[in-house]
Amino acid sequence: MNFTVTDGNFAPPNLVQLTGWGTLPSAFDVTGLAVASMAAAGNAVAQLCGRLGSAVPQVSVDRALASAWFGLSFSPDGWQLPPVWDSVAGDYPSADGWIRLHTNAPHHRAAALAVLALSPDAGRELVAQAVASWPGEELEAGIVASNGCAAVMRTGAEWLAHPQGAAVAAEPLVHWGPERRVPPFGRNDAGARRRVSPTKVPGATVPLAAVPGATMPLTSAPLTAVPTAARPLAGVRVLDLTRVIAGPVATRFLALYGAEVLRIDPPGWNEPGLEPEMTLGKHCARLDFTTPAGLNRLEELLAGADIFIHGYRPDALDRLGLSDAALAERHPALVNVALDAYGWSGPWEHRRGFDSLVQMSCGIAHTGMGHFGRDRPFPLPVQALDHATGYLTAAAALDAWRQRLDGTVRNARLSLARTAVELMPTGPSRDRGELPALDAHAREPENTAWGPGLRLPPAVVVDGVPAWTTVEARGYGSAEAAWLGDR
Repeated sequence: MNFTVTDGNFAPPNLVQLTGWGTLPSAFDVTGLAVASMAAAGNAVAQLCGRLGSAVPQVSVDRALASAWFGLSFSPDGWQLPPVWDSVAGDYPSADGWIRLHTNAPHHRAAALAVLALSPDAGRELVAQAVASWPGEELEAGIVASNGCAAVMRTGAEWLAHPQGAAVAAEPLVHWGPERRVPPFGRNDAGARRRVSPTKVPGATVPLAAVPGATMPLTSAPLTAVPTAARPLAGVRVLDLTRVIAGPVATRFLALYGAEVLRIDPPGWNEPGLEPEMTLGKHCARLDFTTPAGLNRLEELLAGADIFIHGYRPDALDRLGLSDAALAERHPALVNVALDAYGWSGPWEHRRGFDSLVQMSCGIAHTGMGHFGRDRPFPLPVQALDHATGYLTAAAALDAWRQRLDGTVRNARLSLARTAVELMPTGPSRDRGELPALDAHAREPENTAWGPGLRLPPAVVVDGVPAWTTVEARGYGSAEAAWLGDR
């Protein structure tokens, strides 16, 4: 999985038909990154279809829709989403530059305010006054040491000279672990050990919009546990231990091609502004891994899973006794795909991070500031590192699963910072046309647990392989922590 940059822009992906026009305004080729990463995921679907016995289908990606999916694919109809950002999250002038505080999680907010010696209810004005007296790197280090999240704005050159920037630049885009051999599946036997009669998911009413080539109304499409070239992940169980954007984007994509996705969150975790976006196609449960019962239940779920996708930092699962080596020993056939923020080597390999922080660290926000002539950090128009890494994660999981069918298992690792390495050499897209307006009729009606809304049609089209789900977007903790056939 490699991207090619030609004359400052991403080259059109091989064997992928491009449709649509327009580009996101940015100092970098963000729309090109959207198209390239989505094409990688679509090609992985097509290759899996070929493994399941069909001719490898044609893949197409729409530029405008790819750009739009890198924002929000769902818009409420008659109600409003809660704010995505905490009230004190954002960029602040420090004594010697700029720093971004990421405070969406309550414990991250508490850590930042404690380091600033502020009360838990402090507002932006007080935070700004406190931040202004701190040297940026000193405040960043203090917040990180207190288990919070912050990043000073660095230039691209400063990042490349930084030990972490140098470490990430030396990593592959997708790091594949060593191979291990397990018994292969038969040609179409993936999921056969838990065949069920075709049936609709109880209570599900709203699938994703049909795509060209779909052969059945999606409102009556059955859920089957037998994979076919038209439903290549049917019967494949995906255990999702990811949060925020990149990982949930990956598992949402897998759900649209038939995977049974079970997302697990800890008690109390909430991100209401993103729930309708990130829970489509998934059953969402809660477990407390700090308790023996919760950890035992996780182990049982892993025993029934085919693919495990998690966003834990490199040392976090190790402390739970779930290191790569331990999982490979106990569950040798399990496909294990991991992603993090700052990479898997270097002095920051254990650092918490998010898209907006990585953009500050690696020079993206600084470059945008200069390109647009602004007097403050100017990030990408969307959280492109998250979304691109999400689709690349989905592609890695699909490629790994295809190899698993033939008896080879390999783990994969990706990171937001490594995805940024692909974006940084690009410049503004040469396709300077504005993105077309996505009128309401271009979106498809969808019900959610919070109310009705409209969902964008798919940006990726795999001929003869419609992307759909009968599992509506529902809240975290709305399902039982069990696989469907075990409930």
